Amino acid sequence: MKTIVENDGDNLSNHGVLYPSGGPGRELKSGLANKKLMLGAMINEYSRPSLAKIYKEAGYDFLFIDYEHLFFDFESLYDTVLAARAYGLPPIAKTPQLERAEVAKLLDSGVVGIQLPRTETKDQIEELISYMKFPPNGTRAAAGNLGNTDYKPVSDWRQWMVDQDSETTVVVHIETKLGYQNAEDIISTPEVDMVYVGPGDFSIEMGQPFDWAHPDVTTPMKEILEICNKYGVAFGTTPANHTIAKELVSKGMRFVEDGGELGFITKGAQEKVKGYKEMLNE
Repeated sequence: MKTIVENDGDNLSNHGVLYPSGGPGRELKSGLANKKLMLGAMINEYSRPSLAKIYKEAGYDFLFIDYEHLFFDFESLYDTVLAARAYGLPPIAKTPQLERAEVAKLLDSGVVGIQLPRTETKDQIEELISYMKFPPNGTRAAAGNLGNTDYKPVSDWRQWMVDQDSETTVVVHIETKLGYQNAEDIISTPEVDMVYVGPGDFSIEMGQPFDWAHPDVTTPMKEILEICNKYGVAFGTTPANHTIAKELVSKGMRFVEDGGELGFITKGAQEKVKGYKEMLNE
């Protein structure tokens, strides 16, 4: 696992949440390096600070925002990101497209991890890294005293840029055949921290639509996991079931992007209704 940059002299305290390794992004990286498995809960549609709190109380380790498939009002999204940071849930978000302003808005709102959908080439991930890191490591423009600092004034801008570079977490998202074919070239890119294999589109690309447990899906997924282990990069996915999850963890999987609020609400509602119907049929 990659080295975690420490900054003991400037730990961030967010409404009672102390990030011992310097900030939520570094706390996320530290967890990936030291925990058996990091669990992330998704936000699919309902962007509310209370949802971040519920996920924290449930025991999740980070927040994942699916900002690719759905539209979020940015004000509510901003509030949710700030709440997640305050509650100790490092937020990761998909960028809707590989574009400088989109990445900047997410980072400056307080998102620490940017996940690039349909990562297929080394050039794509290097472009993302450029948008996420400050010179000389990249081309990110400086905008402090925002959600990225929890609205704490920046006193030392040089050190702040160094700290921010260690905060930002680069997340590769492999979900196509081309991404799979180029996996080693992508994963070996310096600054890549996490690799997520999206089983939905990946299963479609592998000819087994939404059969996430099919060997045509799990076998290449395990090959990507082996590449991640080779380069010390954290691997994760959304496992088809706990049996597959256990096997992947035994092989080195470090995080899971779990279900979202829509699925949780649907399942809970269905179970409630089913219980009453069974009661009436007794």
